[in-house]
Amino acid sequence: MNVDRIMQTKITKVTSQTWVCAAAALMEAADIGLLPVCKDGRLVGVVTDRDIVLRLMSGSSVRADMPIGSIMSEPVVTCRQTDSIEHVAGVMGDHQFRRLIVLDNDGGLAGIVSVGDIARDASEIIAGEALGEIVEIR
Repeated sequence: MNVDRIMQTKITKVTSQTWVCAAAALMEAADIGLLPVCKDGRLVGVVTDRDIVLRLMSGSSVRADMPIGSIMSEPVVTCRQTDSIEHVAGVMGDHQFRRLIVLDNDGGLAGIVSVGDIARDASEIIAGEALGEIVEIR
């Protein structure tokens, strides 16, 4: 089974100029933990709720009124909508990610898949293996 069968296609995204506080508010309102950062319709980065909390609370120079581009992660680890769920779970485990951005065949944003999506819609065993790698102490 390919990941396009289980991915979430309703995507909340931001630009690199979106303020950190606005991105956090979007995450809270949509109950999500990851935001793709796009420019001209193309993926340029990603920010997680954890990125925001750690950077704001760490005493670094990041402030809530700064652009999200100052804390986004790049390059972004992604998968393709035609990738198998097993492959995607392996990528998630290898990188210790709970969520992964899915691209279409043209490199555009197609969706987001989470370990929960895999467990709910595909295989609890595969999700469990990926989660085991994600939380493994390295």
